[in-house]
Amino acid sequence: MTNVQELVKHIALKEITPTQFEGFSKSVGSPNVFGGQVLAQALNAATRTITNNRVLHSMHSYFLEAGNLELPIVYNVSIVRDGGSFSVRRVTAEQNGLTIFILSASFQMEEQGYSHQIEMNRSVKQPEELMSWTEILEQFGEVIPKKTKGFLEAERPFEFKPVELVNPFNKVDLPAFNNIWFKLKGDASHLDMALKQQILTYASDYNILAAVMNRHASKAHWGNTQTASLDHSMWYFRDIDFDDWLLYAIESPNASGARGFAQGNIFTRDGKLIASVAQEGLLRPK
Repeated sequence: MTNVQELVKHIALKEITPTQFEGFSKSVGSPNVFGGQVLAQALNAATRTITNNRVLHSMHSYFLEAGNLELPIVYNVSIVRDGGSFSVRRVTAEQNGLTIFILSASFQMEEQGYSHQIEMNRSVKQPEELMSWTEILEQFGEVIPKKTKGFLEAERPFEFKPVELVNPFNKVDLPAFNNIWFKLKGDASHLDMALKQQILTYASDYNILAAVMNRHASKAHWGNTQTASLDHSMWYFRDIDFDDWLLYAIESPNASGARGFAQGNIFTRDGKLIASVAQEGLLRPK
């Protein structure tokens, strides 16, 4: 996938019944199904059972098994509740009858109320000052570790520009945070709110565990650590503008028990907080 049109086609599921849908996978440079894909497709399934114009405001999920890239994924939606203001859906994703993922999502009717948000760090470099993953690969491809190089070589519908560049050969522990700008490739002006939320969720699974790895960079790296997303939660606050760069500000409060926890906030360039993310992942030394 190289642009928004291909991503939208990838997220959109084939309807089997009004509450059952089928999707397929594409590699992002790793041997298993990308977690962001399953998240976005599950939300696509859940949203298609919402008939009262309610908008997604939160979701919580668990990754149970590594998905097989070669097999279709069947998404089953349970209509848990349609109340006066909120609707709740539960989605299970299956391959060959095995449940690999579960998600709960809550949708709310449009309402007005109090409003506040945390401030974005205004001192971070702007995307025009930074190198993209593509440019990093072009400049340092000969010395980048093989596993990282293979990951960077995969085609993506987003461009990513990290604010803090990590030298994998400099074996020192780093602060447990990272900031990364990202931008959707292609024309996003036609997207409705539901699709924008699904696309943002897809992107949110990139980069988040890197903040945990940073804190242990003197000894841990992607080649000697078994990593996997265990769960993923997200809260959606405001409309999303994909015409400009978005900042994903991530920090890791904790790592213990071969697990690492990270949380992130996604801002527009002018500082509007559009979503918050939390994830715990497996970080098991090999």
